[in-house]
Amino acid sequence: MQSEGIDARKPLSLAARSTIATLLVLIGFLGLTGFALDRAYAQAALAGLRGRLQSYVYAYLAGVDVSNRSDRVIPPDMPPPNPDFARPGSGLYVVIVGPNGFRWEAASSLGRELPFKALLPAGTVQFGPVSTAAGPMYVLSQGVEWILEDGKGYPLTVYVAENEAVYQTGLVAYRHTLFSWLGALGLALLVLQQILLRWSLSPLGRMATDLRKIERGRAERLSGPYPREVAALAHGLNRFIESEREHLVRYRNTLDDLAHSLKTPLAVARSRLESGDADGIVRNDLLAQVQHMDQIVAYQLARAKASGHSTFAAPIPVQAHAEAVVRSLERVYAAKNILCEFDIDEGACFYGDEGDLLELLGNLLENAFKWTDHRVLLSVKQGASSNPQVWRMGLDLRVEDDGPGIPPDQLERVLQRGVRGDERVQGHGIGLAIVEDIVRGYRGTLHVDRSGELGGACFHASFPEA
Repeated sequence: MQSEGIDARKPLSLAARSTIATLLVLIGFLGLTGFALDRAYAQAALAGLRGRLQSYVYAYLAGVDVSNRSDRVIPPDMPPPNPDFARPGSGLYVVIVGPNGFRWEAASSLGRELPFKALLPAGTVQFGPVSTAAGPMYVLSQGVEWILEDGKGYPLTVYVAENEAVYQTGLVAYRHTLFSWLGALGLALLVLQQILLRWSLSPLGRMATDLRKIERGRAERLSGPYPREVAALAHGLNRFIESEREHLVRYRNTLDDLAHSLKTPLAVARSRLESGDADGIVRNDLLAQVQHMDQIVAYQLARAKASGHSTFAAPIPVQAHAEAVVRSLERVYAAKNILCEFDIDEGACFYGDEGDLLELLGNLLENAFKWTDHRVLLSVKQGASSNPQVWRMGLDLRVEDDGPGIPPDQLERVLQRGVRGDERVQGHGIGLAIVEDIVRGYRGTLHVDRSGELGGACFHASFPEA
């Protein structure tokens, strides 16, 4: 059961396959591009932050002085390099520490406990994120040594810190802009790819449309023009279509010739046997065999002429052909004064060969006219499908009569070649077998039952949609 479900799964179209492949490639490519650009921007923003904090360190070092007499640090007395240093809680802080507990902080550090106390060796520069009570920060610290007049050194360390939220806010804004543009670019590329794909596959679409026209009988061949890559396929299909038609015509002509060749000597033999020249017993035996041979020829000829299911078949209206068949039968069975009623859907069509339709209607209706007492009913219903890919609608054809009907034990036997429902009724007994062959050739089914409306026999031929 599982394998049947897998086999019944509809394969993806070329457009769907190409769209899925393009979508996966775009997701991978744009994803890697976005990741690379994000990393590059993050590193550049971090380098910019470090450079900015370094410039603040240099600015404050330029404003600091150390007294040569008292070894006392003179705090910077200058406008801050950034106004945020003078605004408490701004997120931008500076701390200068020295020996003997010296510590100087900018006004922005008011109310903040910043853990910057260590003296760094001269020439040491450190940069990175630090967790503080005021929140995570990026801190740049640099150790310097002041050389006094007596040659002694006085170490100082400058700490400049900025709240990490400033850096993260810029990074989030950049990411939002980046991925918005990348998403818009991906969507635009996908739309463009669909337009190009539709244009590239349009020759295949035209070929499919032309094939549907041929199937429905509105065209004889693929006309094109098609691109070079598709033209060879179109040429091959045209040759196949022509070969199929030529083969069918040749096959029927051969069968006609064979039938005519056999019928002439059979007719001569029958006329000689019926003339009474031969011995009675021999004459009867030979006459029975000749009649049997004549039945076989008639059956095989009618069976072979049934073209069966064909891909390239035009729709044939049923109404007009049914009326023509009934008019002929009414003349033949005029003495029985038969009433033939129609219940045919408007526009009901048979997709196949016209000769097959006439053979089907002719045999079923003739059988009904033979056995009916007074009434015959022909019902033809055109099926409906919700699948837009289906253009050959199913067809249900019923022929009912008010005759004696067929006994249940004779239902299967009556469809056999050469068997008649009543041996007293003239005929070869091959009509219903031909009907069954035609229906089977179109992948349909034939059921024989009792008519619920008229009480006689009911022959129900059902043809599937395609």
